Amino acid sequence: MNGRATVTVVDDEPGLADLFAAWLEGTYEIRTAYGGRQALDVVDDGVDVVLVDRLMPDASGDEVVTALTDRGWDGGIAMVTAVEPDFDVVELGLDDYLVKPVHRELLESTVERLLERATHDGPARELLALTSKRAILETRKSEVELTNSREYRRLTRAIVELRDRVDGSAVGLDDAEPERAFRRPEQGRW
Repeated sequence: MNGRATVTVVDDEPGLADLFAAWLEGTYEIRTAYGGRQALDVVDDGVDVVLVDRLMPDASGDEVVTALTDRGWDGGIAMVTAVEPDFDVVELGLDDYLVKPVHRELLESTVERLLERATHDGPARELLALTSKRAILETRKSEVELTNSREYRRLTRAIVELRDRVDGSAVGLDDAEPERAFRRPEQGRW
């Protein structure tokens, strides 16, 4: 082993999985899985980050995330999918959510961010994951949808409670960071 982090790319579209793997392989050790069930066989304690599609026929990305969480695997997980996020992402045990099409730079920066988060303790890491979820919802949902969502209100309360326990500056989190991290390229702000 050469000390590089290991990333598992999971997508039922082999061409896309292979493309993402090719983008990352010069920097990371790569494992590729062409479906959710295969991902559960490939991901072990040697994997640091999982990039997983949401809609797959054999086992969905949601099922993969739940299974990994249930087995106590504690690496970083990003959903990389064409499915627009809904408020159910609040309950998923993931750290990030990317909507396809995804550009190489975004994929690379997401992996870097997930590896950085892994250096933090439980509450700080949870705070970073929750602020990422809030940011993706805020960029994809209307103000009315956010206001009417019980899940979003619960998420916001959880962030406030965690901020009270964790010094946000200790994890490099300020109020502007999540919003910066999730601006869309078509908005010219990536």
